[in-house]
Parts: sequence; C-alpha cells; structure tokens
Amino acid sequence: MNPHPLTRRLVVLALLATSLVAALTSATTTSAAAAARVTVTNDRGTAAADTKYRTELTISGSGFQVVEGGFGGVYLMFGWVKDPRGGSWKPSKGGVTGSDYRYIPDSENAADNQGYLKFIAFPGSSTSGEANAVLGKNGSFKVTLTVPGPTFQSVDRNGKVATVDCTKVTCGVITVGAHGVKNPANETFTPVRFASVYDAAPADGQDQAGAGAGATAPETGATTPSTGQGVPDAAAAPDAAAAPGAAVPAASGPPKLTTDRLTAKVGNTLAFTATGFRPGEQVLGVLDDGVAGIGPMIAGPSGEVAGILPLPAELTPGTHELRLTGAATGGQATERFAVRPADAAATPKDAAASSDDEGTSPARVFLVVAGCLFVLALLGLVLRLLLLRRRHSSGPAGPSGPSAPAGAAA
Repeated sequence: MNPHPLTRRLVVLALLATSLVAALTSATTTSAAAAARVTVTNDRGTAAADTKYRTELTISGSGFQVVEGGFGGVYLMFGWVKDPRGGSWKPSKGGVTGSDYRYIPDSENAADNQGYLKFIAFPGSSTSGEANAVLGKNGSFKVTLTVPGPTFQSVDRNGKVATVDCTKVTCGVITVGAHGVKNPANETFTPVRFASVYDAAPADGQDQAGAGAGATAPETGATTPSTGQGVPDAAAAPDAAAAPGAAVPAASGPPKLTTDRLTAKVGNTLAFTATGFRPGEQVLGVLDDGVAGIGPMIAGPSGEVAGILPLPAELTPGTHELRLTGAATGGQATERFAVRPADAAATPKDAAASSDDEGTSPARVFLVVAGCLFVLALLGLVLRLLLLRRRHSSGPAGPSGPSAPAGAAA
C-alpha cells in the first residue's frame, strides 16, 4: 500500500524537525563544553613559579569567546582573587579591583609592557595595535607572563597600595574582559603554586624574586618591604658599593613611563610606573596641561618611580597625556592613554560577548524545547492519520455502501 501524499509530507517534515533539534542540541553541548580554559607551564615543564627567582610562564588559552571586530578583548594578569570557587570576584558578578581581586599592574601596550600583564585583542579589533597578542578565531591564544615572585604590590580603586603574599593566599593567572567590558564568558582564575623551580638564577640573569615588582610609594619614595630571601647587597642597594662621597650614577637612557590602563576611568585613579630617572632625584607628574598633578616623588635606587594619580570627575573621556619630569636631570617621560567614561556602556558587540555566562543562552534552550514540541506534534498527527486510513481500508464496504443484513425485507 502506497502512503498517502500528505503522509509522506508529514514524515519528511518530522525528519527535518528532528534534524533541527539534533543540530541545536549539538550546538548547545559544544558551546557548554568549550568553556574558557587556561594552562600554565614554566620552562621546566611544571605549572609552578619559583619562590626565589622570577619565573617566565607560558600561558595557553582555549575556548575563549571571540567577538570578531569587537572592542577590546581579554586581559591576562597574575594576582589573587577572593572566593575562587564561588566566582564572586568576577567583574560581571560585581567584583571590584582591590577588594575582590588584585593583580600586578603593568601597561597593556605591547611596546611598554614589562611582562606582568598581557592584553589579548579580539580579531579585527580597533585596539589590536596595542595588544600583546590577538585571540584566535577558535578562541585560543599563547603568551608568556612574568611572575616576579611570591610577593607583589597592587593598587585598589581608591589608590591604596597593598602587598599580596602568595605564600599566605592562593594566587594565579586571571583573565577578564578588557577595556572595562564585563565579559563573563572570558573570566577565569587558574591557581599557580610556588615551589623551588631553579637552583640558581636562570640564564637570562634574572634577579631574586621581587626585584622590580615593588612600587615606590607616591609621597615618601619608600620601596616595597623586602621578602627576606637574601637579596644580594648590589641588588638591594646599587649605590652601597660606591665609595663615600662618590657621585650618584646618572640614569642610562631616557626615562620610560607606563600607565595601568585598567584603572584609567573618569573619577578613578591612574596607577603608573617609570624607570630611567637619576636615583634619588625628585620627579613631578602632570596630566595634560595641568588638569591634575602628583609629586614630588623620589626615584628609587634603580631610578624607578611609581605613583597613583587621581583622575578628576570632570575629566573628559578620551585620550590624555601624563608627563613626568625629573627635577635634577630635566629628563622627561610621557605616555598617551585612553580614559573611559565613568559609566561606560558596552556596545552591542560587547553585549553579545557577555551574553553566555555558562555557555548556554536562554534563547538556545527555548529553540531546543520548541523544536522538540514541534516534533512531538507532527509525530502525533502522523500516527492519527495512519490509524484513520487503516480503519477505513479494513471496513466491510461495498460499491454502493454497506450491504443489507441477511434476511432483511426487500
């Protein structure tokens, strides 16, 4: 018996709907499985950072959400987070720098970066020229990150400097959305343990851990407290070996300034570091043409300066310039950086990047459920039609209707 044409059409539609549901379910499962992941490896093949020397870690990422041509991308940092399992530290869940997570400040600009923070831009982003790397279209990346040691200094939103000791709290690699865009799909924390990785300083001549990681206090010029791990005299105080009355060594090369663009927001504070000034000289900082200023700051024993500059609430969002000047040498260091609005709103593309917190959106779930209901309705209709046709074909029907009962009157 050949099936009715309507039956064939319904069966075809049912098969198509079933395929659609399978595809949607597969897409949902794939998205959920492709959560952002980070792996950490040092040059010895382990995932540890050294307790005494600086450690270069190779960071590989996969499954990160990609927004083609979107603004920003991913910040990759080393630091500490509060509640790493619950995730309350995440910016998308209200986490705040200095309270819920801390990190080692550095410049996002690849040209000025010291290795403590990396900016990974979205492919085709307008900010990719400043990035250390570009996120692959499959959500992968590979960069190196410098860990100065088990202690570091960080700055909160109020400009307060605090020391983090990773031997007392759990530290690791942090990823968040870049340029102030909150992207829950790209927020991760990967713990890193500290152990004895090297028996001696690595071949590149890195100093004892913590060297260069500390910041000079803005007002007093006091350096970061020592970690107590036996810093050589020459490293702890380069001028100590000089004969009494010897001239202070001049800075080598022009001063260099880097700003922490994560904190560059109207009404917020801007963290910055600089090198190349004469040790012990006073350094003044000016924003634009005097909109704000800081100093005098005292350059440290290696000519380093660090400070926190409050950005005025009436400052216009956009590109601004910070200029540092050494009082003794007249040396200058400048950097232009972008200041975000106080209430920066995400663009449509950025909003799309923040839509999937756990890899499954409500819209996708709705489509799957609707597809399943559609399939069930079609299958029910097909079964009903087949039953009706079977009853009709098996009934005792003659050419002119039902036959008369035997013995009935003519």
